[in-house]
Amino acid sequence: MRDAIARALVRVLRILLPARGRHAATPNTTPEPATEPTTPPATRRQWTGPSSTQVRAIFRAEEAQRLTPEQRERWWAAAFAEIGVDYDFPTLNITPVRREVAA
Repeated sequence: MRDAIARALVRVLRILLPARGRHAATPNTTPEPATEPTTPPATRRQWTGPSSTQVRAIFRAEEAQRLTPEQRERWWAAAFAEIGVDYDFPTLNITPVRREVAA
């Protein structure tokens, strides 16, 4: 009984609500009016941060490698401040994801 009611409802809806979209039985053949866009297309914003070579030079500096982790973090923050970038990615408080399992 449910199937018969569902089929009847689907048939009625197909008659009352014709299909639209790309799966429609008869495609829409009326051309859309050509209108010019009112706003210019979005342009890509130029990168304003430091280059990768600058960042690599800061993180791989030999004088920073000899420091303790806390001092190294402060050194990196100072080096980034010199080139006008906020260094807000402290790595000292990161907990290890994997823990050593004693066998």
